[in-house]
Amino acid sequence: MIASYYKNFVNKFSNDIGIDLGTANTLVYLRGRGIVINEPSVVALNIKTNRIVALGSEAKNMMGRTPNHIKIVRPLVDGVISDYEVTEEMLSYLINKANEMTKKVLRPRVVIGIPVGVTNVEMRAVYDAAKSAGAREVYIVEEPVAGAIGVKLPIHDPVGNMIVDIGGGTTDIAVISLSGIVRSKSLKIAGDKLIQDILSYMRDEFKILIGEKTAEEIKHILGSAMPNDEVEEISIKGRDLVTGLPREAVVTDTDIREAMYSSISQLVDAIREVLETTPPEVLGDIMRKGIVVVGGGALIRNLPELLQTQLKVPIMVADDPLTAVARGTGIILEDIDFYKQVLIENTNDISFR
Repeated sequence: MIASYYKNFVNKFSNDIGIDLGTANTLVYLRGRGIVINEPSVVALNIKTNRIVALGSEAKNMMGRTPNHIKIVRPLVDGVISDYEVTEEMLSYLINKANEMTKKVLRPRVVIGIPVGVTNVEMRAVYDAAKSAGAREVYIVEEPVAGAIGVKLPIHDPVGNMIVDIGGGTTDIAVISLSGIVRSKSLKIAGDKLIQDILSYMRDEFKILIGEKTAEEIKHILGSAMPNDEVEEISIKGRDLVTGLPREAVVTDTDIREAMYSSISQLVDAIREVLETTPPEVLGDIMRKGIVVVGGGALIRNLPELLQTQLKVPIMVADDPLTAVARGTGIILEDIDFYKQVLIENTNDISFR
């Protein structure tokens, strides 16, 4: 009776917040409101004062345009924390921003998504950063599991479900059944790697140097996994590596497909590898139901068609794939007791204390 009263009291005066802590973007789900924040995981830092100048979209707009005393930092690399203090500041900013929307007085309960297969040390860094940023309770869930819950796959049933989460820093591949991961693989080939591929290709083949923002725009406009019906092209501006002067070049979708070919091939091979080690009964379920693709990489043109051709398994892109993991954390928050078996409980599973 007392425990139930206390729980209701706490829920009334505190928020439940779900966070998809991504390398490229961080999304925040506020229980009762839905996704309230979607910001790039970028921070602008004044190295003279060691203070944060800007976060999120404002900081990303500064990329490539900052004076020497302002450094652009991406505190998450390959889905894990690379700069603890900056990550803590960013989480604190996001949690406070979400709290300001409801004006609740108690510290929030937080569910955070992380890549599959991270180490205990990396997990602890996430846990501690969220605690230091103001969370009352912290629960951690693997991103492919949260993504599967977000797209409403029946992960609690005795049936195989396969999900591929192509994010900014990592691609997580997981086969899930009975609330657990049967087979999984995480690889550091995702959106950021494709951007680096484009930068390298432009440097090696066109002898022109472009910035990361330009490479990202090229990926969004021309990026595809298989040839399109018509050849597409855009004009880009950069620095000629021979003369050092500004130069304009015309790039086609064929060029960008060639630039990304190696990474996309490795992605296909990784999914095939997981399928090859999946138990036959579960594999049969996947062949009937197909593979669900979420994350920003799901929006690469013709990628589902390529995967289906190469793997001989139906491929479905989730509705609004960018928000699948964040929506999954929100569903978990609605009934944490029901979903506890899919969470990584820090106080029990990891020696944090």
